[in-house]
Parts: sequence; C-alpha cells; structure tokens
Amino acid sequence: MKLQRKNRLRATALGALAVSGALVLTACGSDDNTGGSTPGNGDKTTAASNIDCGKAKGQLRASGSSAQKNAMDLWVKNYMAACSGVEINYNSSSSGEGIVAFNQGTVGFAGSDSALKPEEVTESKKACKTGQGINLPMVGGPVAIGYNLEGVDKLTLDAPTLAKIFDTKIKKWNDPAIAKLNEGVDLPDKAIQAFHRSEDSGTTQNLGKYLGAAAPNEWKYEAEKKWPAPGGQAASGSSGVAAQVKQVDGAIGYFELSFAKSQNISTVAIDNGGSAPAEATSENASKAIAAAKVKGTGKDLALELDYTTKADGAYPLVLVTYEVVCDTGNKPETLDTVKSFLSYAASDDGQKILTDAGYAPIPAEINTKVRETINGLS
Repeated sequence: MKLQRKNRLRATALGALAVSGALVLTACGSDDNTGGSTPGNGDKTTAASNIDCGKAKGQLRASGSSAQKNAMDLWVKNYMAACSGVEINYNSSSSGEGIVAFNQGTVGFAGSDSALKPEEVTESKKACKTGQGINLPMVGGPVAIGYNLEGVDKLTLDAPTLAKIFDTKIKKWNDPAIAKLNEGVDLPDKAIQAFHRSEDSGTTQNLGKYLGAAAPNEWKYEAEKKWPAPGGQAASGSSGVAAQVKQVDGAIGYFELSFAKSQNISTVAIDNGGSAPAEATSENASKAIAAAKVKGTGKDLALELDYTTKADGAYPLVLVTYEVVCDTGNKPETLDTVKSFLSYAASDDGQKILTDAGYAPIPAEINTKVRETINGLS
C-alpha cells in the first residue's frame, strides 16, 4: 500500500510539473503569437496590445507637459508591460521645462502643449545636429474650467466672463455677468478664488489663445506660457491647480479634463454662441479639434486650432499636446525606442485609450501623417 501510494504521489507530481512547464512555455510564447519574431530578443510584437517593440532597449528619458501626464502614464504602463528590458521615464514637469531639456539634449523627446517657437526651433538644431525639432500632435482634449462652489453643481460661462474672472475684474460668484448666464441658479455672495499655473505652461498659453481670440476686448494679454495677469493664486502643474480647486470653496482653475475626472471636480459648460452651452467632454473637444489645420512645414505637424468656433456641441477651449523630436539627428542610442514608443502612442490602440482618461484622440487624417513622420525619423 505504501509503495502504491508513493507511486501515485510521484505520478501526480510529474503531471503537475508537465502542466507547469506547458504554462511557462505558453507564457513565454505569448509575446509572439503572430509567429513573426523570436521572443526574448527585444524584437517582438505582443498580440494582446499590438505593441511592436522593434529594437527598443534600455532607458528612454523624456519630460515636459503635465497636461498629458495621465495619457503618458497609460502609454508607459502598457508599453513597458509589453517590452521587457525597456524603461520609459517621463518627467511630468511643464512644457517650458520639457523644451529646455530637449534643446539641451538631455531627453529623447519632450512633451509640450504648444508648438515650438521659431527661436526654440533654432535652438533645437544644436541638439539635433543634422536636423531640427518638429512637433508631432499626439494628445487632444478639452482644457476644463474646474470650479468648487458649494450648492452649485451646474455652471455656464462664456469667454468674456472667463476673461474677467481670471483677470480678477469679476470678484464675486453672484456677479451680474455670471448670473445672466445662469438663470435659476442660486449663486452665493462669495469671493472667487482664481488659480493659475505658477510655472511656464502650454496649458496657460492655450487658455490665453482662447481668451485672446474669443474675448479680445476683455483679454489684452499676449498668449504666453507664463501667466500674464495680476492677482489670482498660483499652483504648480495641472495636478497642483486641480488640487487647490478641489480643496478651496469658491475656487476656479484650468486643467485638462482628466484631472477633473480623476478628482471628481465640477466643470464649466462654455457658451460659444451655439444652440446650447458645450460641456467639457472628449467628444465635444474632438468636434473642435477636427477643424484644425496643419500650419507646420516639412515634417513639422504643428496645428492651428479654431478657438472661435460656434459649431453646435463644439467645446472651444481645447489643446493639443505635441511630442517634440528631431526630424533627423536623433540620438542613435535612443532612436529605436523613441520610434517604437511613439508609434504605439499614435496607433489605433494608443489613441483609443485616451477617451476613457478624459482626452480626445487626434483626428485620423492628421494622425496618419504623424505615423508616417515617426516611421521616417532618423
């Protein structure tokens, strides 16, 4: 009996080992279900996510826009899960800091909420050696105007009123200009606490472009990355502004919709002159971004947005975040990883996940050009 029991246990153990080995083989082979490459050599495609790792390897450092942080977090997580041995380190600082780092040659690419200025393109030629920096639109979305006002869960504003609020010309929530846009809403006699970015920010610049275009009589400042108006309170990064709005009753600020969604912050509907105020949603932002035109030349795909659109449902306060790379002269040690990672970000899968995070995919016609440009980077 003891001998039979020992044989049964031995057979069970061998069977378990065989199953375990089969599972290991299946897991190892899961990186290569297409049969087109050999797993384990870094040159693979994952069937689950369709991420082509190509010859990507080592560490890739990048920095810049905090507006795209939540999108970048998703991309990095998915990409690194698919491509073993590759580390993507994106420092979510600000557009201004990202461009400086790129032009100093310390990062493989930079994220920016606004296209490179002519002087920044000139500066980029030092880092790009044989080429220059170009703009690749990768993330779209609404710049949400978030607010915290006890008892008010629905609020409409227009560009002139927003301009006066952020220029501290309107100081109370029950101001007649706000009340006129919100009939039937019980607005409190409470001071407005307006928050803006403390550091150079492409999101600030996009807000300035919108206010300058849609409310030129009320907003007299140039659209720059540095906050131009007096007064108000400053916070660091989109996350910092969102955190302050979340905490302070009477607060208002601007940040990407993903920050409002993740922190459950109420957002303003914008009256753009259409049939009804437009809510800050990915779908409504896409309606505005779809009208954008490429203003860049050559491989540069910088866009011109229409901030004054009156199309029904189009949310006019939008931004497009660019990834800034060299058209030629990219660092050879990171070029393969840059191309592989950005190809995933611009892919159907990479763009598809943006909506759930509060962003808007880049329109297909423009995105096709982005993919072609990434493929031709050298």
